[in-house]
Amino acid sequence: MQSVSARDGQTASVERASTRGVPWVAGVALVTFLLHGLTSGGYGYFRDEFYYLACSDRLAAGYVDHPPLSIWLLAGSRWLLGDSLPALHLLPALATALLVWLTGHLTRVLGGGRWAQSLAAVAAAVAPVYLVVGNFYSMNAFEPLLWTVGALIVVHIMQTDDPQTDDPRWWLALGLVIGLGLENKHSMLFFGLGLSVAVVATPLRRHLLGRWVWLGALVALVLFLPNLLWQFRHGFPTLEFMRNAQLFKNAALSPAQFVGQQILMLHPLALPLWLAGLYWYFATPAGRRYRALGWIYLVVFALLVLQRGKAYYLAPAYPPLLAAGAIAIAAWTERRARWLRSAYLALLLAGGIALAPLALPILPADILVRYARALGVQEGVKAETAELGQLPQHFADMFGWSEMVDTVAEVFNRLPLEDRARCAIYAQNYGEAGAIDFLGRPHGLPHAISGHNNYWLWGPGNFTGEVVIVVGGSAADLAGFCETVEQVAVTHCRYCMPFENNRPIFLCRNRQGRLQQIWAQLKRYI
Repeated sequence: MQSVSARDGQTASVERASTRGVPWVAGVALVTFLLHGLTSGGYGYFRDEFYYLACSDRLAAGYVDHPPLSIWLLAGSRWLLGDSLPALHLLPALATALLVWLTGHLTRVLGGGRWAQSLAAVAAAVAPVYLVVGNFYSMNAFEPLLWTVGALIVVHIMQTDDPQTDDPRWWLALGLVIGLGLENKHSMLFFGLGLSVAVVATPLRRHLLGRWVWLGALVALVLFLPNLLWQFRHGFPTLEFMRNAQLFKNAALSPAQFVGQQILMLHPLALPLWLAGLYWYFATPAGRRYRALGWIYLVVFALLVLQRGKAYYLAPAYPPLLAAGAIAIAAWTERRARWLRSAYLALLLAGGIALAPLALPILPADILVRYARALGVQEGVKAETAELGQLPQHFADMFGWSEMVDTVAEVFNRLPLEDRARCAIYAQNYGEAGAIDFLGRPHGLPHAISGHNNYWLWGPGNFTGEVVIVVGGSAADLAGFCETVEQVAVTHCRYCMPFENNRPIFLCRNRQGRLQQIWAQLKRYI
């Protein structure tokens, strides 16, 4: 009885320490939310945001390059709050703040005390990858949050993994999260694959003999079914998009480069933390109980290395490692050097502040260029083969859009009224097309058309091709379609992506429009 009482007293002590950690973690999350709010004006709208705004004007069960959940959320946000940058960035900021809080909460659920919870939350808050995806609207802002909720449910299942007392309905909740994740981004399949291996590799395998794990899988499938049916109706365009992106767009990373970008993505000073998390799951008595979370990370890591996937695809898998690593470091410093706790936490905060301008639009662009050069990290995490300019791509893609639309509007407004009534504006990519659709409204521009991704599915509408303003490309490329081609303008932008600078604008004329007849040839899923 005495040993039982001692164990109960130790458990109560841990629980009290964990409870005391809640205000600290909530404070870090609140600061994260306020930081994103203060920088939400940014340098301007991000390239993909224009595309997502166009998608939210055309709600569907799927799109060529993403599932629909984030678009439906965006439509609701626009209905409530409007289209301003602060309104557009509210949900990503909220999702990132919740991720920070959940990382600390996961640490608590795994047994970590106040300091461990604070360390894990701070590490999530200063990670450059979470700062970046939380600063503009995309499905990437919601993906880490959904993975972390899934990890918390897995922990709950493991903590109650007793045939006599467990509640198998948690598998239904896990299926719900995975299904929503799949409707947000197809890479939630990585989480599902990692979880499948983790179940087989741990005592959770006993659940495979019951019905609840399979019912949970059915819940996920039912939620994912609308997008699957949409894919079927349109010939599975996402598979074509992914294949083309792998062949022609994504930067091919060696295993060493992939690991190097993980270190930069999470912050170099956080490397000991997430490595300690892996150690805790597989090499400590307390952590082995939860090693399913370690297996999820290792499986997804191996898969992305073998498939040469983008480095940031692994970003959602890190909160469980940060949580476990904080517990491991807390245990180690408790026995050896408690002074290291304050030193490491302060160092991580200072390092996060130092790299924050490379992730958030804090500095003026010209100062940022010099600052990045001084740190030697101009490129940041490189995900695509496109040539980079003076700024990292996630910033460069916020520049040049107003200038481009203004130039197109000047060309359009110089046309005779008869030509303007039938003029189409063709853009080479969804960023240009989306910018024309959104920023061109005050200029009275017609909606843009393009062969890029879902713009191709939306088609040319009623435009015949008799008069077309073409953004980008070359006169030689247009010669086969246009009876006459005239370059009428050139775009200019200082900090945009190089391929968007000095973009020629052509006026294409045909006596008899042939746009519908050649539309199939213009498809570009990439």
